[in-house]
Amino acid sequence: MSGNQTQVEVAIVGGGIVSATLATLLAELQDDMRITVFERLGDVAEESSQAMNNAGTGHAANCELNYTPEKGDGSVDIAKALTINGAFEVSLQFWSHLVERGIIPAPSAFLNPCPHLSFVWGEANTRFLRTRHARLSAHPMFADMRLTEDRAQLAEWMPLVMEGRDDGEPLAATRVDRGTDLDFGALSHLMFAHLKTLPGFQLSTSSEVRDIRRDPDGRWRLFVEREGASSLEVTARFVFLGAGGGALPLLLKTGIEESLGYGGFPVSGQWLVCKNPDLVRRHATKVYGKATIGAPPMSVPHLDTRIIGDSRALLFGPYAGFTTKYLKEGSYLDLFASIRGHNVRPMLAAGWDNLDLTRYLIGQVLQSPEDRVRTLRTFVPTARMEDWDLEIAGQRVQIIKRDPEKGGKLEFGTELVAAADGSLAALLGASPGASTCAATMVGMILRCFPEQARSDAWMARIRQMVPSHGHDLSKDPDLLRTIRDRNDQVLGLG
Repeated sequence: MSGNQTQVEVAIVGGGIVSATLATLLAELQDDMRITVFERLGDVAEESSQAMNNAGTGHAANCELNYTPEKGDGSVDIAKALTINGAFEVSLQFWSHLVERGIIPAPSAFLNPCPHLSFVWGEANTRFLRTRHARLSAHPMFADMRLTEDRAQLAEWMPLVMEGRDDGEPLAATRVDRGTDLDFGALSHLMFAHLKTLPGFQLSTSSEVRDIRRDPDGRWRLFVEREGASSLEVTARFVFLGAGGGALPLLLKTGIEESLGYGGFPVSGQWLVCKNPDLVRRHATKVYGKATIGAPPMSVPHLDTRIIGDSRALLFGPYAGFTTKYLKEGSYLDLFASIRGHNVRPMLAAGWDNLDLTRYLIGQVLQSPEDRVRTLRTFVPTARMEDWDLEIAGQRVQIIKRDPEKGGKLEFGTELVAAADGSLAALLGASPGASTCAATMVGMILRCFPEQARSDAWMARIRQMVPSHGHDLSKDPDLLRTIRDRNDQVLGLG
């Protein structure tokens, strides 16, 4: 081959936490596998994985009320909460493995214990939270969840939230002490630092995959533009598109049947960041509320303690916004360039069916600083505008897909799309992608590398990384206890 062509076994597009997780899993399964990661920016984890571009919550359904919807009869559905909690436990097992192997020197470099709270006000919402707590706490996965409506206890749990609050208002909160704050950017850097020591691995930054086509022999050809270097053609047996919002446009270029009908709806975000060190010091939890009607799940309001490097921060938000970019460092043409004949109807139908979301986003875009502080005061009644600065958060692309009844629907979550022969896969969508990506990537490996995954060697290594593999933790309390004891000890969560 000429100098601007190369072959690899695995080509991964995107240098964030999902790609880092997949590359690390594959390298642990086969340390000489030829893997190349292409990142369009000058460093890894600069988009959605960068600390200020995401919530930093270890999404385990402890506090996220949108994972436990209220039914028409007043009951609460906890099925999604159990699934997400189980998937997060897989991540904790994988990270424990990396710490035990010395791949990550210390868990505190990316993970810190941080209680997860849900907080509501009003009679209807407090009734919902009581029902939610009763359902969840009866299950072993959430047995340690506590509920209180006592104002003294609430003030102890979240002093900033209770200070200056109306005495006559019904209030309630739940608390799970075994929560986490995560720096996914730091974790990505740690994984890539290890990967770069392996002979079969290569990281190519400032390298944008502009096109992808299938060769007659079934392999994939990636066309890569490199800053300050000649363009590159890469032939790969397996391709993973893990580029956040940039995954959808590339998936559509593949032309695989499984991509037909998919579109994307971009949503941007903003944070209010506290600059008063006294307020930062007084709040040490993550407090999640209920989403405004019409708001996407990524816009569920929360008052967050964050540990970024050696610094503690306090954030409130996110406030949603709209842009036609699919990436924070993307192009305003991204949305229009993703339109195809096969996804026009689903995108139009989803837009028509989600007019409340459109109205919500317009309202968010038109907010003044005073409007944002008024929203903040629903969580921090004594908040002052001079104590908070507005910063831009990350960009998310919600999934649009075909729907036989409506023509198209908007999906809130993440979804893995894979070619029938397992030669290519893409991860689309937003939260809780980072928190649960270890489980997602293990599942993808089983699907896309079936022969190797069935081998005794690979299966043994998967079980070393994820001891609960093959078991449903939601149905095995004894194994759940064993797994959590080990994770708590290794990661310092106990």
